[in-house]
Amino acid sequence: MSTYKELLKTAYEFLKSNGVADADVDSWYLLTHVFGLSRVEFFIHGQEICPKDKAKEYMKLIEKRANHIPLQYLLGTQEFMGLEFEVNEDVLIPRQETELLVEEVLKLSNNKSVLDLCTGSGCIIISLAKLGCLKRAVGVDISEKALQVADRNRKVHKAEVEFIKSDLFDKLEGKYDIIISNPPYIKSLDLASLMPEVKDWEPVLALDGGPDGLRFYKKIISDLYRFLNPGGHVFFEIGYDQGQAVKSMLQSAGLTDVDIKKDYSGHDRIVYGRLVLN
Repeated sequence: MSTYKELLKTAYEFLKSNGVADADVDSWYLLTHVFGLSRVEFFIHGQEICPKDKAKEYMKLIEKRANHIPLQYLLGTQEFMGLEFEVNEDVLIPRQETELLVEEVLKLSNNKSVLDLCTGSGCIIISLAKLGCLKRAVGVDISEKALQVADRNRKVHKAEVEFIKSDLFDKLEGKYDIIISNPPYIKSLDLASLMPEVKDWEPVLALDGGPDGLRFYKKIISDLYRFLNPGGHVFFEIGYDQGQAVKSMLQSAGLTDVDIKKDYSGHDRIVYGRLVLN
């Protein structure tokens, strides 16, 4: 039998001994997840004996976290753009830096049709549909399981978004005003060096960008003229060292106003351009 404080201390020490970087934060989040305690309630009731069944449930989650299963998968959710999204091992966990992509697209998306390639959990296109005023919102992914997660997120947020199973443009018709993508961009040989939470648990399909990490950018750019309206924009999220390569590809394809935007850490994060046909 343990008090809440004793249980939290045990969990923290166990996570720390297993190399979990944010052992203090993660042990706390899992405690609140299982017991529903706020910090004030924990302060008031911390010396009380916690329910045995709940303590067992909590320590099972702690053991999973010690095996480097991402905290977000254990909680089942991740916040993005102020909205809560369901996540599981079928989708990439939304990252804070990806919010920059949404912020940039929102500046241009009023009454525009927007296509989100490699949509995953649907966090990007759903956020745009909820926070902006889109004429049409479409999310595409090759993974049926990812699209199931995205559709549940769509329903929760009551977002007007259409999801389509397709290998990029393969099953699509028509043109869009804005095409966006946060595609897999990790070099194949670099996957093994990623932190365990990523390489062992997040879907490889959402990570592997081919030998040079640029496979999906090349594919998307090669078909832009068929699916992007004249005057339309394309936005990519990129790896920190891919800015110049993707910028050059867009320029070579004839896009104008091509530029790179850095994230809040000072890394290249977004590459964008505009299609102007003479």
